Amino acid sequence: MKTRKSRPVGFYLAGSWLGLMVFIGLFGWILPLPQWDEAFFDDLGVGPFSPRHLLGTTQDGYDMLAGLVNGARLSVFISFASVLIGGGIGALIGITAAYFRGKYDLIVVSIFNILLSIPNLVLSLALLSVFAYSDADNPASTNRRVMVLIASLIIVIIPILGRISRGSALQWTNREFVLASKSMGTKSFTIIFKHILPNVAPAILSIGFLAIGSVIIVEGSLSILGIGIPGGASWGSMLANGRGNIAYSPHEVYLPALFIALTVISSNWFGDYVRSSLDKRESKI
Repeated sequence: MKTRKSRPVGFYLAGSWLGLMVFIGLFGWILPLPQWDEAFFDDLGVGPFSPRHLLGTTQDGYDMLAGLVNGARLSVFISFASVLIGGGIGALIGITAAYFRGKYDLIVVSIFNILLSIPNLVLSLALLSVFAYSDADNPASTNRRVMVLIASLIIVIIPILGRISRGSALQWTNREFVLASKSMGTKSFTIIFKHILPNVAPAILSIGFLAIGSVIIVEGSLSILGIGIPGGASWGSMLANGRGNIAYSPHEVYLPALFIALTVISSNWFGDYVRSSLDKRESKI
């Protein structure tokens, strides 16, 4: 009798952290915490484990724990929305290009190569500067910046996951069961969604988890550059606001940096685990 091999400890640690971030991102508003943008002028810059503030406050008096919970909501939403939408579009384009081939495949690959030649940070920077420009007279709203940021990240993710999907789909388009379905007159999109997509999905999933970590880093980098999410509403924005106070209250920088690091490491570990599982699965086929 075969015994089921137990998963490594890192799988449960990474899964628990990601699950916690998703939970507080979705339901953090019901936790008994103060408003993230409510200033406590009697507790300016207090350190962690203070009587009324578990993780301390910023130099402006904002509760760090409330800010981190709110930042999870925005950072998780941006990363998951960008990867889900961009990954879905890229996977569909990549798989159909591998299936139909010909001029359509040539055009898709050319477009992917052009988009991949543009650094993702530069593309996001350009789109935010044009479509979410903000100055003293015409400040851009947070919602507008979030939507433009998600759109720019979707454009970045489409060619990445599209190339991965195309490469993986090429391994399945000439398999016997696909050719048998074609000979029986099955419609092309039925074959794609019934036979090819389920076999390509693990590869897409593994890269998707890696992309989530990359998106969080890009969002933080844009905030530090001054054109990301304003006002400390995200983890990256908290980093940007707190970098000037690192000498007086270093927890303003270390805590959001720790949350970003743990989330990126967990998503990358999950992606590596899915990829290794995929390699073992394909070696048996």
